[in-house]
Amino acid sequence: MPDFDMLVIGSGPGGQKAAIAAAKLGRRVAVVDRPDMVGGVSIHTGTVPSKTLREAVLYLTGLTQRDLYGQSYRLKDEITVADLTARTQHVISREVDVIRSQLARNRVAMFAGTGRFADDHTVAVRDADGHEQLLTAGHIVIATGTRPARPASVEFDERTIMDSDSVLNMERVPRSMVIVGAGVIGIEYASMFAALGSKVTVVEQREGMLDFCDVEVVEALKYRLRDLAVTFRFGETVAAVERHARGALTVLESGKKIPADAVMYSAGRQGLTDDLDLGKAGLTADRRGRITVDEHYRTAVPHIYAVGDVIGFPALAATSMEQGRSAAYHACDEPVNPIHDLQPIGIYTIPEISFIGRTEDQLTDACVPFEVGVSRYRELARGQIVGDSHGMLKLLVSPEDRRLLGVHCFGTGATELIHIGQAVMGCGGTVDYLVDAVFNYPTFAESYKVAALDATNKMREIDHLGD
Repeated sequence: MPDFDMLVIGSGPGGQKAAIAAAKLGRRVAVVDRPDMVGGVSIHTGTVPSKTLREAVLYLTGLTQRDLYGQSYRLKDEITVADLTARTQHVISREVDVIRSQLARNRVAMFAGTGRFADDHTVAVRDADGHEQLLTAGHIVIATGTRPARPASVEFDERTIMDSDSVLNMERVPRSMVIVGAGVIGIEYASMFAALGSKVTVVEQREGMLDFCDVEVVEALKYRLRDLAVTFRFGETVAAVERHARGALTVLESGKKIPADAVMYSAGRQGLTDDLDLGKAGLTADRRGRITVDEHYRTAVPHIYAVGDVIGFPALAATSMEQGRSAAYHACDEPVNPIHDLQPIGIYTIPEISFIGRTEDQLTDACVPFEVGVSRYRELARGQIVGDSHGMLKLLVSPEDRRLLGVHCFGTGATELIHIGQAVMGCGGTVDYLVDAVFNYPTFAESYKVAALDATNKMREIDHLGD
């Protein structure tokens, strides 16, 4: 008889939810992770610290209040790294406590150390002292997550040249910064450091950024970031980064040279599978360290599952949680609905971006007719109260059956606001529901009614032309 019914390698969002779901179903469950990484990358260097840092930046800089109190308004003139990390460390320690408590309450055994496969049912756990013990399990879930990818040609020193993990440990707020990569993580950090007053240059080899988002929303974000003195270098590739006593010099292949106090690489992420000895379990990973799974999150070995960032796209904490729960249910022969196709995307730039469903470009390419309804925060009482005159909500509506095809939001509270659209779309509701619904006043949620009225008025105008 195996030691456990289920053994989970990694305690991030996917691993936690898999372990707790199996425990709730009465299975004997264990989790393996390093003692300093309980909660995974998400808690320690990824989602939680970066979003906490963002809140600290917004609060201390007073950025969002400047429309009301003037462009010189700041809550604190000289913001130090200690000011920013104090809040981050507080949140991390509280979250780790919550996770430990949840696992303990559900009688999930916690093994401190790193795990590697001895065979397809056995994991060798090595503790900090180098001692190993073998644990056997009926089912194993790989939830090891990812680390930032590092180009071999770049000499990272964690002080001047950093990745998105080590940027959280910087000694001071840089006066100038180069961010290589205009993906989600790169743009989130670009907006944070720009808000702090750093002169930021973003270098991206593609011709644009966030190409999976609504074009109008991305343009609005670029406008706001340029207003904060961010410079974009699209279609440019970094040839070399030179370290100097007073900073770094980034040399582009076009010949441009950009001096800065610090350089941050945001060049994608690499699956943490190198040390798992996957071959002993009959598994392999691709060159980015990712493991292939089926619709139930089973690997090529049916009793071994993989969830979270280690399986690739969409690599979000929210989707990882659902993958973990779904994998555990399947392993325990418990019925489970497949994860809904409608996945909200949240990007914690300043201001926030969030969307669900399809973009205008996707609908146009697919020859799907749609009408657009827009609400602008500056026209909402709530927008005036909080001082956000830049935000907007956009609804894409089918004129045929009046259902929502996409919802795109930019501005304060966008990542919260999107879930109203998600609920309407998920339940098959129409734009008429939003027109007829009563929303609290003054709220940002009211933007749904304004945008819905905008879309339906346009559709009515077209209908009346045919009368």
